Amino acid sequence: MKTLGSTGLSVTPIGLGLAAVGRPGYITAGRDDDLGTDRSVAALEARTHQLLDAAYSRGVRYVDAARSYGLAEQFLSSWLKAHAIPADAITIGSKWGYRYVGDWRLDAPVHEVKDHSLAALRRQLAESRALLGSRLRLYQVHSATFESGVLDNREVLAELVTLSAERLRIGLTVSGPREADVIRRALSLRVDGTSPFHAVQATWNLLEPSAGPALAEAHSAGWGVLVKEALANGRLTDRDLETRAQPLGEMAERRGTSVDALAIAAALANPWADVVLSGAATVDQLLSNLGALEVRLTVSESDGLGSLAQAPEDYWGERAALPWT
Repeated sequence: MKTLGSTGLSVTPIGLGLAAVGRPGYITAGRDDDLGTDRSVAALEARTHQLLDAAYSRGVRYVDAARSYGLAEQFLSSWLKAHAIPADAITIGSKWGYRYVGDWRLDAPVHEVKDHSLAALRRQLAESRALLGSRLRLYQVHSATFESGVLDNREVLAELVTLSAERLRIGLTVSGPREADVIRRALSLRVDGTSPFHAVQATWNLLEPSAGPALAEAHSAGWGVLVKEALANGRLTDRDLETRAQPLGEMAERRGTSVDALAIAAALANPWADVVLSGAATVDQLLSNLGALEVRLTVSESDGLGSLAQAPEDYWGERAALPWT
């Protein structure tokens, strides 16, 4: 166990994210193989419980959800109750700012809608607390961007400071080619001399490492740092390895490990990274991801993998084109 920055929250180096199993559609490659044709509520709840069982039994103590992840919070809540997990045995983070509108359909024209208003914050926090209660310890703005205006909304920022005073830790997640700029803007924000934020969750992977310097600054400021999409939505795995990332596959073969374990190990090697999230959809994937804890990259290996990085605009353009399956 370790502490998430200066938040006082206990976490583990690898956490379990529920984005891939809380709703029938998502943008990770290979979901037909992972989930099959039964995407019913009952089937995905059972799968979520299996993943949580496997993660908990192997020492994972941070779980990530969001209001827009379909029924992820509901599935997590039912698992906590079924196993009578003590309140202090696991740290839960969730997010507000997107609504799931996919109606449990793979072919939904729109799966989620962003709303960073004060009304949305209050409504979604009440919904999260109804399911998770006091177990909810970290609540994050979901995908803060300059375009949404959330970092300029004084009412929302003041509400976040008030929630922080009530012992709920507050963070933000970021996405897109301007991740670093958004992080630095958030670092500079003050409401009556107080920062609204205690943590940041950002995409960092071997194809898109551009947020690294800003995440290092956040870590130095005492923020907790969580890494999402370390496997680039499945593009850094044995099954769907990007052509440009073939050196990673060759290194995995030499090291006798999996591509995903190496990619997650690369994220864990950053001194500013507190938690790297696994977005596994199967128990086998989770176990392979956890293999990263046994991998230590040499300086020369890390330097060599640095050559895999794309231009941020190219990476995010490709990600935006991924289909929901």
